[in-house]
Amino acid sequence: MPGSMVDPQLNQSTDSGTGSASDSKAIVVGLYGVPGSGKTFLLDQLKQELGQEHFAFYEGSKMIATVVPGGLDAFQKLEEQEKARWRQLAIDTIGKKCAESGQVAVVAGHFIFWPEEEEAGRPVYTQNDLDTFTHILYLDVPAEIVAQRRLDDTERSRPSISVTHLRKWQQAEKTHLRQKYNLSHAESRLEEVLAARQGQLEVVLVIDADRTLAAEDTGTLFWKRVSNSRQSMDEECPLKTLFSSPLGYSYTAFRQAALLYEEAANDQEYDALCQDVSSAVAMHPEFVSLLQLVAEQEHVGAVVVTCGLRRVWEKVLKREGLSNMVKVIGGGRISDGYVVTGTVKAALVARLRDTHKMYVWAFGDSPLDLDMLSKADQAIVVVGEKQTRSKTMDTALMNAIDNKGLQARQVVLPSNASPRLDTTKLPLIQLTGNEFINSVLCHCNRLTGLQVLLATGRNAAKLLATPMRDAAVSGSMLREAHRRVGCYLAIEFLTSVIGVEECQISHVLGHDTSGYRLLHEQQTTIVALMRAGEPMAFGVSDAFSLAMFVHASRPDDIKLHHLQGQVTVVLVDSVVNSGKTVVEFVQAVRNLHATIRIVVVAGVVQAQCVSQGSLINQALAGYGNLSLVALRLSDVATRKRLRQRKVG
Repeated sequence: MPGSMVDPQLNQSTDSGTGSASDSKAIVVGLYGVPGSGKTFLLDQLKQELGQEHFAFYEGSKMIATVVPGGLDAFQKLEEQEKARWRQLAIDTIGKKCAESGQVAVVAGHFIFWPEEEEAGRPVYTQNDLDTFTHILYLDVPAEIVAQRRLDDTERSRPSISVTHLRKWQQAEKTHLRQKYNLSHAESRLEEVLAARQGQLEVVLVIDADRTLAAEDTGTLFWKRVSNSRQSMDEECPLKTLFSSPLGYSYTAFRQAALLYEEAANDQEYDALCQDVSSAVAMHPEFVSLLQLVAEQEHVGAVVVTCGLRRVWEKVLKREGLSNMVKVIGGGRISDGYVVTGTVKAALVARLRDTHKMYVWAFGDSPLDLDMLSKADQAIVVVGEKQTRSKTMDTALMNAIDNKGLQARQVVLPSNASPRLDTTKLPLIQLTGNEFINSVLCHCNRLTGLQVLLATGRNAAKLLATPMRDAAVSGSMLREAHRRVGCYLAIEFLTSVIGVEECQISHVLGHDTSGYRLLHEQQTTIVALMRAGEPMAFGVSDAFSLAMFVHASRPDDIKLHHLQGQVTVVLVDSVVNSGKTVVEFVQAVRNLHATIRIVVVAGVVQAQCVSQGSLINQALAGYGNLSLVALRLSDVATRKRLRQRKVG
């Protein structure tokens, strides 16, 4: 039809490119366009041309009128949240009918409503629409024609809208639609990756690829090889030209990059070039070691999310023996069905955290990764050699830390590279260090986002737990045993959860030198849950002497001034039984400060307390930035014995 737009990025079947849909999924074509673009007219034409034996045709508003008691009049009186629910039901009904009948559906609907007197349009699509549609057609009719059609329409009462506003409305719909549909395909790929792990994952590492997993930029390497094959050695890399243009690193720029790759080589040539590029990429040994450990875990997974070339990184991972467990979400070809942008990276991390309730570690090196890093539970900035690292990252990173609340750490690869910023603002970690490995591999409760670190099984924990369980130990000796446990957990585990920072100290020989302390130690509040938690809290305070110390018998003993300006609060109790006390204190802290990091420290935690369906699971579902550190888990029998003992 003249004036219609079939976007190659939009006109992708969900089982083409992402492979996320099953073979039996109904084909449902979404038909969008501003009111007056001719959706109803086109739908009637298609009915006449195609018939209704193999095709079904729907107007979204009529389907809504069918499913809502009282029809459209009743629907218009509902609140927006209720309207969204009925819209979802309408598209779900269409999808179900077509799956049962085998018919191809064509559905005309609205994407955005935008009265001219309002500053911004109001989206009226639902995620269910994007999940159901296998193709989308947008009627991009010239605004002048749409305006005239609206004036000439005698069947409907349409408000007068200027041509200028119609153009703006159309552009907003096309931009929004492309990006949402693009994200939908990327999310489908993520769901496919997660499905392969059969619901076992609690912790996920989301890792950028170029200049993160390796020092090389595979896009640059790819175009060098293309240039060599064309014998045009002086030709500038097309990606550099593209991304330094006014398009920047926008969605449109990445779509254009995909077209450049498409034009440079056919599928066979492209695969050969990717193979050649992958042979020139050397993954950092530290990442190889980390991912090998992750691959051995049932509850921990890793996914590479790259704005670069998916095929190259699949080949690199295969060479390292990691491709079975570490999958790649990325583009490079139109057939992939989507492009990865910085926004997409952040959305995928948010989906893992908010929808799947997984604990997410994110690793990235450039400003494109900052939104992703900000969305993660733990953010690691990968810093390479000065001559290859992003030139704009320092300024962007400083802004994210100072003004946007980013809490991150850095790893320098290779290890002799100089760090970014300073190690107080961006503390150093080692990917192969025991503390870091333990914190990555620990179990995290997927419903609450609760990170759980246990000392169970360690020789030090066995020694420290013995006097706590010995009936002959009581009074001051028992209090001292609890104090030692608090100090041990603080030094061994809290430093892993929170991190450390470099500080200046006076050396015993009289000169200044570098030492270390807890990250933001002076902005940490230690809360002793009275009375049983006091001895262990004193031990934590012994390790972190600069931290504020607070006694609290009840949750309301924690006041706003205990949290203002603070970064971390450490709640200390000797035993966590049902979790009721912990829940009450965590909720009290969250009511006063929505984003502060909370770490619960305990000597013994009842195993059922952190199991699925427990009180902590139910009450703290959706809480982020929350960790639990304990010496050991206890069974029910042990818990009964502990109840009979007093710390002092």
